Amino acid sequence: MDKVIDVDIIEDDRDMSEKKDFIPPEILYAELIDKVKKYHPSADVTQIEKAYQIAFNAHDGQVRKSGEPYIIHPICVATILADLELDKETIVGGLLHDVVEDTAMTLDEIEAEFGYEVALIVDGVTKLGQLSYSADKVEVQAENLRKMFLAMAKDIRVILIKLADRLHNMRTLKYMKPEKQREKARETMDIYAPIAQRLGISKIKIELDDLALRYLEPEVYYNLARNITSKKSEREAFVRAIVDEVSHHMEDGGIKAEVNGRVKHFFSIYRKMVNQDKTLEQIYDLFAVRIIVDSVKDCYAALGLIHEMYKPIPGRFKDYIAMPKPNMYQSLHTTLIGPSGQPFEIQIRTFDMHKTAEYGIAAHWKYKEDPNGKNTETNEEAKLTWLRQILEWQKDMSDNKEFMSLLKNDLDLFSESVYCFTPAGDVKNLPNGSTPIDFAYSIHSAVGNKMVGARVNGKLVTIDYRIQNGDRIEVITSQNSKGPSRDWLNIVKSTQAKNKINQWFKLQNKEDNIVRGKDQLIQYCKTKSIVLSELLKPEYMDKVTHKYGFRDWDAVLAAVGHGGLKEGQVINKLVEEDNKKHKKNITDTQVLKNISDVKKVTESKTSKKAKSGIVVRGIDDVAVRFSKCCNPVPGDEIVGFVTRGRGVSIHRTDCINIINISAEDRERLLDAEWMTSPDEVTGELYKAEINIYVEDRVGVLVEVAKVFTESEINVTAMSSRSGKNNTATLNVTFDIRSVSQMNKVIDKLRNLECVYDIERTTGG
Repeated sequence: MDKVIDVDIIEDDRDMSEKKDFIPPEILYAELIDKVKKYHPSADVTQIEKAYQIAFNAHDGQVRKSGEPYIIHPICVATILADLELDKETIVGGLLHDVVEDTAMTLDEIEAEFGYEVALIVDGVTKLGQLSYSADKVEVQAENLRKMFLAMAKDIRVILIKLADRLHNMRTLKYMKPEKQREKARETMDIYAPIAQRLGISKIKIELDDLALRYLEPEVYYNLARNITSKKSEREAFVRAIVDEVSHHMEDGGIKAEVNGRVKHFFSIYRKMVNQDKTLEQIYDLFAVRIIVDSVKDCYAALGLIHEMYKPIPGRFKDYIAMPKPNMYQSLHTTLIGPSGQPFEIQIRTFDMHKTAEYGIAAHWKYKEDPNGKNTETNEEAKLTWLRQILEWQKDMSDNKEFMSLLKNDLDLFSESVYCFTPAGDVKNLPNGSTPIDFAYSIHSAVGNKMVGARVNGKLVTIDYRIQNGDRIEVITSQNSKGPSRDWLNIVKSTQAKNKINQWFKLQNKEDNIVRGKDQLIQYCKTKSIVLSELLKPEYMDKVTHKYGFRDWDAVLAAVGHGGLKEGQVINKLVEEDNKKHKKNITDTQVLKNISDVKKVTESKTSKKAKSGIVVRGIDDVAVRFSKCCNPVPGDEIVGFVTRGRGVSIHRTDCINIINISAEDRERLLDAEWMTSPDEVTGELYKAEINIYVEDRVGVLVEVAKVFTESEINVTAMSSRSGKNNTATLNVTFDIRSVSQMNKVIDKLRNLECVYDIERTTGG
């Protein structure tokens, strides 16, 4: 089958003062079922029917900005998923993806109706729907991507539904206000289109790119559309001639092939115009012809025939069959000179490669029946090595700029990789711009640390040589090597190499770290107007070393020097101990004089029991709440603080907000204590938050998470940030019932080799 695929005439519909008629939901739903049955004739659509009815009832009365019933949106999302020929659970998830967020239906109800798998998918989509976005804030963008990658790790179908959801929202974006259009378009360009590309779903990625361009650069988009469509007949004639000629040659050569031609999509053309600083007329490869054959052997045979027919342009051939892209894409690309001197591109691939190129990872979530009639999916985890890399790196990386750099460089989220070979012929996939140093550390840290030079394709090169595709690299090592140079940190491209180099320096430079740590404490105290010498008393320093689990004060200083411990953590503990020693005694009369918002105050000095399990001295029948800055739990030393209009806030005595409280506000403090003993387990759950200082390496988060899992403790939040010299900080929030339970978990964590230290957060 030979055909020419061309762009549609673009309607300039920026004036949407009148809303258009919509297709009734029942017709759209019938089309959805037809699609499902077309790619899976024996599919049981009972669950899909039930999901539709539930979604229809749940969204009853809700209307979109376009004026159409809201139910049309989930039907269209499910239809996009059906276009990808996805499994029943994904279609059901698409229909239900908004019911938890926008209606009264709960996840428990979804699980009862459709099972745990569907509930997990819907929950994942719901949580991703709560992400905020800011194009100007790297932190927000990086955090959104982190959450998306974690959602992918749990079930890739969550992201597939989210992409379909975004695609339909972009298709109907014309009904939104201009500022909202630009915000959604920028978010689509920055996050959703790159993820679709990384998952290999070009069918969705291309449309997202074009729609985003449409709202970010409307004048550019519509001018480009008009210029391209104005020469439609000429273009069709050119591509048709190529398609016909190629088809005849394939047939004469005995190769069964499907040949079609197309104009490259708008965003691709626009990007070339910007990157190459050219006008539309100067972009020569607007056209692409695709040849789809039965086997890999036929791909290379077809390439030979094509190069006999047309003159190839040197340097424009790429073999993605021998070296696939990380998103599983495979094809042969070659750019040629056409009959009239017009350059064009030809892509050659098998039918299976074409399906993967169009649908990416989605191609592996199609209906597949096992002998027992159950729906199964092929195990494609091996295809997602890039995702596993991201998950491993993000565990120990908190600097969001560094994380975004990692995505753009190391893991090729937005750019091309470079492929090279070891002397044994093994393929290494490195970030663009990598050097022989990056290559050495990708083999093993010992190879990188002992490296003294490199040969590329048999010739000696400098260590800052930029590796090219197809290079064969041999690392020269020496046992006499003194190790890496700090200058290497400015040469290497990969985060992996940088971390391994920093790790080497950390182990080598303890004395330097002690001096550096001491200087950092001095500078920190200067910025806070604190006299450090008054705090460096043996009993205070012992408390610091004990709290953070170090052998002596030098070990504390070294930890500060290499970034494993923050200056503020050390100084805050010293200040806390000093405050305890010089604690100001406050009388009940002084406290009560400042309480204006507490209605019922007794003059009795008898302590009263609050409903929260807290005893607050001198106050009865008042609201008591736990502060979120320090998260006190039963067994902690606590103090009450009288707020204005919100009762008494309970803090830990070592909370930084209490330590730094002003003299005036200190009169609002009240003595408080727990009704239970530290070891007594209550029925209440309390939030606890700790910082875990760990070695910055692959697999650390898994080891830490395992401790919580084995202790049957629910982790409600976890984040990470990188420190200096291959260290990282994990911030973990979890539910516990007593301080003794928390201490048991901390003790288990301290036994991990990767853990340097642990501390409770103290607010701030």
